[in-house]
Amino acid sequence: MKPHLLMFDLDGTLVDSVPDLSLAVDAMLADMGEVQAGIDQVRLWVGNGAAMLVRRALSQSMVPGVIDDARFDSAMQRFFYHYQRVNGTNSGLFPGVLDTVTHLREIVPCMAVVTNKPEQFTLPLLEQLKLPRFDLIVSGDTLSAKKPDPAQLVYCLKTFACQTHDALMVGDSINDIRAAKAAEIPCVCVTYGYHQGEDLSAQGPDYLIEHFASLLDIVV
Repeated sequence: MKPHLLMFDLDGTLVDSVPDLSLAVDAMLADMGEVQAGIDQVRLWVGNGAAMLVRRALSQSMVPGVIDDARFDSAMQRFFYHYQRVNGTNSGLFPGVLDTVTHLREIVPCMAVVTNKPEQFTLPLLEQLKLPRFDLIVSGDTLSAKKPDPAQLVYCLKTFACQTHDALMVGDSINDIRAAKAAEIPCVCVTYGYHQGEDLSAQGPDYLIEHFASLLDIVV
């Protein structure tokens, strides 16, 4: 297909942000008097938003237990504080992302980032990654809803007056696939991202790729 609009998820698709998330989680846990988790464990926990990451960290489990509201709120504040400090310092683009996005920028009219990450973290991270410009950045707090709700994708369609069949969503998780399906937009899912070992093929993405550069085989 030759899309008029390409929409990219950020964490787990374009960038490996786990190194910074791990630093923030461990600093938060230390503040809370808990044992630090380490990067390998945090890598298994990411992919469902900051709140779920913090709940998993406090519970030391993929399936969080009951956490007192005051304790959770304090942990979230500490996590955001620490993540603000380290955001972008150790994160890096996945292999093939820079060259592929640079090439796509030359041939695709409209390109957007659609992420559940809050804007206060999204914009500084994108600035440090030095990717080619995006025409629109939709963060987790741009609208009142976020993936797997289709609202962010529909917002992109309306912004660029684009039909669903002329758009393509590129992500790494079940949330990306579900949002694309709900918006009736074709979806490419990478297998290297943050999906907690879930069988992505069972979710029915239109394309499943192991390497980001393989996106060129689909859209060029």
